[in-house]
Amino acid sequence: MRDETTDLPLFAWQPPCKLIAFPMVNRVGKIRDVARKMIDKATDRHADYYQRQVTEALICQLEKLGLSEIEQDAQIGAFWCKVEQEMIRQTYQRPGAGSHDPRGAA
Repeated sequence: MRDETTDLPLFAWQPPCKLIAFPMVNRVGKIRDVARKMIDKATDRHADYYQRQVTEALICQLEKLGLSEIEQDAQIGAFWCKVEQEMIRQTYQRPGAGSHDPRGAA
């Protein structure tokens, strides 16, 4: 007698697999490191070159995960937005970047 359970299409069905990447905006260590290195660059030209290098590396990582170009653009855009915010934060926390007294100068 044949085993009828193996012939049913329901048992052969496999749900589609979707890989969910860890969001770039939540990679706090990477964001802080890139922001620090961007601030430390001597010229805008060096900073632009470094930004292109980081972007290319991130694109390679996201392509390996199988993300579409639209998803890659969204992830990388959000990442650079967070890097810019972190650069501002780090710049204002540096010594000599102005008074940190919340009461002001007066």
